[in-house]
Amino acid sequence: MDYNLLKIKSYTHWDLYLHENQCYLGCTFVYLKSTDGVDDFLAIKGTVRDEFFIIGEELKSALKQLFNPDKMNYAALSNTCQDIHVHVIPRYKESRTFENTLFHDTRWGKNYASYDRDFVVSGPVLFAIKIALQKELSK
Repeated sequence: MDYNLLKIKSYTHWDLYLHENQCYLGCTFVYLKSTDGVDDFLAIKGTVRDEFFIIGEELKSALKQLFNPDKMNYAALSNTCQDIHVHVIPRYKESRTFENTLFHDTRWGKNYASYDRDFVVSGPVLFAIKIALQKELSK
């Protein structure tokens, strides 16, 4: 998947992307554009750090309006992708339906990993989630 197709919004220091696997409806990640030698999330300082938290609050609000998650999980692992990025993983006690597609959090009450890598939504549904988030974030 070309992740540029899944870019929701670009900020000064970060880009926000929809994760291609939507077993957790609204799963996204925030990606640092330029590390400037920083290789640890906790080493981020100043306006870069401030912008990250602004994005997080805006995203959390948009997800709440669109899908009403019961909990949010965050993961900054950098295991398979060394670049600094943070996953935002909405969690749901009950199933949600979006664009006639059922989303069920089969791991509610447990660690989000390992997530269902076999869960696939159609391209139109994936892009409908992206567009819904773009619209909500532009309000």
